[in-house]
Amino acid sequence: MTRYHRIAAQDLGRLAALSDGIFAVAMTLLVLDLHVPAARTWHERLLWSSGAVSDEEQVWHALTHTGPQFVICLLGFLTLGMFWIGQQTQLNLLTRADRSLAWIHIMFLFGICLVPFATALLAAFPQSRLALLVYWVDLLYLGLVQLGSLRYARRAELFADTTTPEDVPAIRRRIGIVQVLYAASVALCPVSTYLSIGVIIALQVNSAVSPPIRPLNKF
Repeated sequence: MTRYHRIAAQDLGRLAALSDGIFAVAMTLLVLDLHVPAARTWHERLLWSSGAVSDEEQVWHALTHTGPQFVICLLGFLTLGMFWIGQQTQLNLLTRADRSLAWIHIMFLFGICLVPFATALLAAFPQSRLALLVYWVDLLYLGLVQLGSLRYARRAELFADTTTPEDVPAIRRRIGIVQVLYAASVALCPVSTYLSIGVIIALQVNSAVSPPIRPLNKF
């Protein structure tokens, strides 16, 4: 069994391919959760069917009801994009994988699979602190697994020779700062859950548009 553990799951390409597939499915599920609302009362249905309400008014009604769900969908999409980039950054620093690292990333992907659920829950109950807490717990879980992956890769000497001494601390520091900011955003929920959601979206947009750091050359 020891020999098997030593030779199992060394292909980084297969791990990256699995991750890409799961991220793609999770991102697609977010959009599939967007639904055009139907008329809520018989009176509304009667007005719409009789032509008393124009098509433009019906579309506007649908958009105003779908708008908050779209914002939450954007939140989930940005979250997945951030963690996809974070995972790819880690994998690009490695020269190989092993069985334990593969399982760490598989558990990371479990958290990714939960993002559509947590996003749908928050979209259904945007004023619920508990729903926001569920979303944040998933973010915290993903960040902790990323940190665990870095720690294990360093201990198992899986990093490529081109990895500099500053690379891993920089990634660890970024994960820590982002997680602290997420926690601070969620701490605003007693004031307003919408404020917390808005701050998290702003943080993710800032992360997406921030300029890249010039890589260092030497290990």
